[in-house]
Amino acid sequence: QVQVVESGGGLVQAGGSLRLSCTVSGVTFAGYTMGWFRQAPGKEREGVGCTTKTGGTTYYTDAVKGRFTISRDNVKNTLYLQMNSLKPEDTAMYYCAAAVMGGSWCEHVAVYSWGQGTQVSVSS
Repeated sequence: QVQVVESGGGLVQAGGSLRLSCTVSGVTFAGYTMGWFRQAPGKEREGVGCTTKTGGTTYYTDAVKGRFTISRDNVKNTLYLQMNSLKPEDTAMYYCAAAVMGGSWCEHVAVYSWGQGTQVSVSS
């Protein structure tokens, strides 16, 4: 059974930083491109960024480019999202999941169910 556990969210002031973690078990973590996704209240879930199986290539949506950094540790089966210079519009529930990447996009792939997510709230 695949288990996805996101953590590291919280309440921060604008301009602050958070580091999210996502540990995946029950599946060969290193065998998948992975991505971070977020869903704000009343909005559809959107892709934040993705990284290839080795972490050698990353993609970020324009809204977070230059502020967020995705990394992964395939030994620990963990995906990370370092978020700096946070803005109120970054407020959302953040999820990690398997993904597929193109040159300028990344999308969720329904290999397993979503985790419970971790809430990020940024105050102005």
